[in-house]
Amino acid sequence: MAAPKLQAQIDINAPVDKVWSLVSDLSKMPQWSPQCRYMKALGGVRPGARTINFNRRGLLFWPTTSRITEFVPQKKLAFRVNENNTVWSYELEPTEAGTRLIETRHAENGTSAMSNFLVGKFMGGVPSFEDELVEGMNASLTRIKNAAEGNAS
Repeated sequence: MAAPKLQAQIDINAPVDKVWSLVSDLSKMPQWSPQCRYMKALGGVRPGARTINFNRRGLLFWPTTSRITEFVPQKKLAFRVNENNTVWSYELEPTEAGTRLIETRHAENGTSAMSNFLVGKFMGGVPSFEDELVEGMNASLTRIKNAAEGNAS
């Protein structure tokens, strides 16, 4: 069963190339994401590259790996998390004032049984965890907006 698509977006008063430089530097992900503590693309950010990630929520700390599935400069960056089959993406659209940035978490074939078990057992259940993920997406986008517009976060 497919999990719901989680999505957030924000309009940024900065050009697409500036926003892209922030989003496509995966080593900066911990600056944006409330959950991500480390993300490194092995061999650089490119289609098919693998990443090593460390996440934290309160006292819980867990590693994941992912693979970059889409890399279209100044348009879209997406990666699939191997442990739970979710695809996270950042899409950039030019606007009159700058850039619209859209973050999406998609699980077309649902998340893995192990992921659902762990979220249910340790993270308060899937619905509340997904609400928390959307809150985190909005926080991430606000932090990227602040950096792109030159505001302190």
